[in-house]
Parts: sequence; structure tokens; C-alpha cells
Amino acid sequence: MSLHDMGIPSVDLADFISSDPQRKTKFVQQLGEAYETIGFVAVKNHLIDASTTEQLYKEVQAFFELPENTKKKYEIEGLAGQRGYTSFGKEHAKGSNAGDLKEFWHFGQYVDDNDPIKSEYPENVDVQELPGFNDVGRKAYKALEDTGRQMLRAIAIYLGLDEFYFDAHIHHGNSILRPIHYPPITDEPKSAVRAGQHEDINLITLLIGASADGLEVLNKKNEWVAVTALPDHIVVNVGDMLQRHTNGKLKSTTHRVVNPPREKWATPRYSIPFFLHPRSEMKLDCLPQCIPSGTQALWPPITAGEFLDERLAEIGLKK
Repeated sequence: MSLHDMGIPSVDLADFISSDPQRKTKFVQQLGEAYETIGFVAVKNHLIDASTTEQLYKEVQAFFELPENTKKKYEIEGLAGQRGYTSFGKEHAKGSNAGDLKEFWHFGQYVDDNDPIKSEYPENVDVQELPGFNDVGRKAYKALEDTGRQMLRAIAIYLGLDEFYFDAHIHHGNSILRPIHYPPITDEPKSAVRAGQHEDINLITLLIGASADGLEVLNKKNEWVAVTALPDHIVVNVGDMLQRHTNGKLKSTTHRVVNPPREKWATPRYSIPFFLHPRSEMKLDCLPQCIPSGTQALWPPITAGEFLDERLAEIGLKK
């Protein structure tokens, strides 16, 4: 069954980047309609090449196979998990106390010029045991950031904003590339869920495949729908920041990761989402054009930095 058959539309980023106005308009309309309904799309002809993705997964698997005491060297106190390694059970879904059955790594923003925002970000953490790990992480980060920039330009047009409205907000934004490892299941699990149902915090999330099935989204009929990325696609969904900024016009869809069937318990799962965040000073106030006449905004004003701090505390990563 294809993603389209399951209600997850497929769009072609080449249409938007092309010089053909009709193709560009078609992409904008398809994307906007998908984000008003299900909140997820599958995107082909994105800007991260297959060899980078393959190398990244190889390096990520090698990292998570390192001895526990080696990985723990890279778990740095005081960073709220925003760089380096986070061990099992530290993060949980909002509203849940049960730690997710996963460990993960965070690559953060690379500021290579004199932008003063550099002082807001911790340095990325180098893994000494794997010389290629950080290089391919940076390469993937930049390619996904470029892809996200194009996606947000299309969203801006759909909302009636200037095409480049989001560009300044995401330039050196607080984005995170998160390789995740869900280990093999060795005992009867207490729950059918590896990562509890949640919505993402950020503007949009770009997911470059997954090494095993498990991702499910909650559709308009309140049914859980399985999503498996096609080999040449990435999955891109709306996060809470964008939902809030558009006064709920674009949907931040609830999703989760479920355990595999018993016969696949011995198979680990690797997943690598890119959480595209704006700069902390961006105001997430509801856009006036998204507030119907005679109604009030659904949420009060807040900055992206304030919103992120609230949510990191809610999911257990920040005190």
C-alpha cells in the first residue's frame, strides 16, 4: 500500500523549485491542503542524496553499538539533552511519566560566521571513536535544513505571506538532527508503544526514512495509520510552533512509534528526524490572516524560545 493510499499525500519538491509557475502553484496547493488535513506529506526529489542518508545510518548504527560507558561519555549534564547523547528513558511524551524506549543523539546548529546567535547554542559534540560520524551528521543537517527552507517557502505562499517570510527566522535557527535507536525487545513490553503519542514542538519535522516499521499517525477519523517512508521519499510534518503561528489552520498531527510484531522483536529500529526550529526570538503570535473575522486567536503571544523551554520541561528534558 502506498503512502497516498493511506491518506499521506506525496509531493514532488522538484515542482516547487522548477521555473514553471504552474508546477510551483500545484506544489503549493497540494502541500497546503495536506497540511490543513492530515499534517503529513511524503516528499520526493528532496535535497539529501541517498549516499549521505546511507552513510549517516551506517555511522549512527556504529555509534549506538558502542559500549554503554563509551556512549555515556557524551551525555553532558546541563544541556537539557540538546547536544550529544541522551540515554534510555530520559524523554517521555507530554502528559506521560513513562520514559520512551529509546536512546538518541543531537546534532545542533552550525554557526560559521559572526552571527551573535552563536553564543546561544552549545557546541556540537565530537565522537572520537568514529571519525566519519560528525562529518556526515553536519552534511545531512545542512541538506535537510535546505530542504526545510524550500518547504517553508511553499507554506508561506500558501498562507498569503511573502515567499521568503520564514528565511530570516530560520537562518541559524535552533534546529536539531536527532538519530534515534530503539533497541531489540527482549522481554514482554509493558506497553505496545516505543515512543508515546505526541506532537512535535518545532515548525516542521523532516524524517529520512526508518530502518523498521512503527510510525503511526492519527487521522481525521481518529484512527491510527501506519506510515513507512518510501525509499526515495522523506516524510515532512507540521509541528506545534507552525500550528500555533497559523492559529490551527495547519495541523500538528499526533503520532507515535509502536512495537513491532513478536516475530520482529529482535530487530532494532533506527530513525533520524530533523526538527526545524526558528531562532528563539521569533514571535509565534497567530497570524492575522489565519484568524477568522469575529473570532479571537486560539493562543496568546509567545516567542519560539519561550515555547521550546515550556515543552522541554513537559517532556522531561529540562528542569
